Amino acid sequence: MAIDMCTIFKAAIRAALPHAVLVVDHFHVVQLANTAVTEVRRRLTVQVRGRRGRKGNREWELRNRLTRSAARMHSSQLDPMIDDLMALPQRLGAPILAAWNAKEDLLDVLALARTHPDRTVIADRLFRFYDRCASSGLPELERLASTIETWWPQILAFIRTGITNAGSEGTNRVIKTVARDAYGFRNPESQRLRTRCATTRKSRGCLNPA
Repeated sequence: MAIDMCTIFKAAIRAALPHAVLVVDHFHVVQLANTAVTEVRRRLTVQVRGRRGRKGNREWELRNRLTRSAARMHSSQLDPMIDDLMALPQRLGAPILAAWNAKEDLLDVLALARTHPDRTVIADRLFRFYDRCASSGLPELERLASTIETWWPQILAFIRTGITNAGSEGTNRVIKTVARDAYGFRNPESQRLRTRCATTRKSRGCLNPA
């Protein structure tokens, strides 16, 4: 069963379905890693510049690129980003780059899903992530590593099974979007009809081009 990284969900499933295999959806792991990178960047910007980041501060201008996966970035974007971070003051650019590298190490671990990896491959990549977090001296990365360690059995289950709740998450997002577009519903029947129409478009034959 795929779940968010929530101890309440975990406890409820353990009580209702004690034999179920729990799987942490990788989306939430990636989101957690990106949050750690953002927190490092914001904290160091305030410490070094004495204020929040803004236009003209290179680390602020790179904020969106820092949360993208290196595997989805072209070298024309990746190499200049690393050069720009290294060109920043040492106590600002180096920690941000370390946090970004740790995030990428964690993504390398998750990338093993659905590839049937050997235990040693998983262990090597996981050790590289933990070592990076420990050597960085950044509290945000230490907290991230601690969270990954706590949820590692469920993350490992994702690597082995590749199970994700992306479908249900997408449906839930569509339902919320429909409710916002309607500025809320007073009639539960109307809400049920509108959400069913929005979430079954692809499966309804009249809208299927084939």
